[in-house]
Amino acid sequence: MNEKLLHKIDNLVQGTILNRPSKNIKSPYVADVLLENNEEIIAHSPSLGCCGLADKKSCVLMEPIQTEKCSHRIILSIYEEEKNNNEICQVIVGIYPKFAELLVENALKSNLISILQNIVSYKRETKIFIEGRVDSRFDFSGIDSDNRPFVLEVKNVPLADYEDILAKERKNKDYSSRDFNSKVAYFPDGYRKKKGDPISPRALKHIRELTILKKEYNKRCILCFVVQRTDIERFQPSTNDPEYRKAILESMEAGVEIIVLVIKWTKDGEAIFVKDDLLMTFNDS
Repeated sequence: MNEKLLHKIDNLVQGTILNRPSKNIKSPYVADVLLENNEEIIAHSPSLGCCGLADKKSCVLMEPIQTEKCSHRIILSIYEEEKNNNEICQVIVGIYPKFAELLVENALKSNLISILQNIVSYKRETKIFIEGRVDSRFDFSGIDSDNRPFVLEVKNVPLADYEDILAKERKNKDYSSRDFNSKVAYFPDGYRKKKGDPISPRALKHIRELTILKKEYNKRCILCFVVQRTDIERFQPSTNDPEYRKAILESMEAGVEIIVLVIKWTKDGEAIFVKDDLLMTFNDS
């Protein structure tokens, strides 16, 4: 296993979320947090509640920031489970979406991504517009070691559980005897108005346009899922969004390349590259 430090956050502060939104600032992106010294502060929560990882009673790690309203930004969540033998298992989960792009960039610079070795050049935030076909800003573009242009889109994956099913279906199940590190990571998940709606219209648009770029314009197109936790054994496009799953399968058939990158976080703020070939499945659970 080629573990390598990709990033280090200094001055992390631990706290417990009291309210989101804050009692004083009614934005879902702002939370009241109680620090370990019993001081109450207001923190920016860029991932909203992250399906429970950054909501009331969640234990989080934050970096200091200076804004008019917030003194800290929530970066990591400390997730714990009690198992049958009364053991408390814990994993640090990266929930700040923008860090996924930073970690991929640092992996590129360190030559750690196996299908993008020794690239000639890259740049961030590339706008591609083809009238009536493609109109998006992608996270990276560049030239690979064979002098072939590539486009790379990054998606953050903070969520995982023992089954990839709806939260209400999972609620009454007992997983206490399961190995803590046997979860399936999944993407996307989150709020939607109606069950049949795509969970992330933006993510769906990106994968469809990558498919067009590959199929119709023969560009090298890559989608990288960044799993910022290590209590997992596989990844899959979520069963709760059949439209996105279908789009992923169609993209792979067209030749879009998929990377599933695994990052280990520590309480000290170290982000460590674990691997870039986590198993991807399309199981129903």
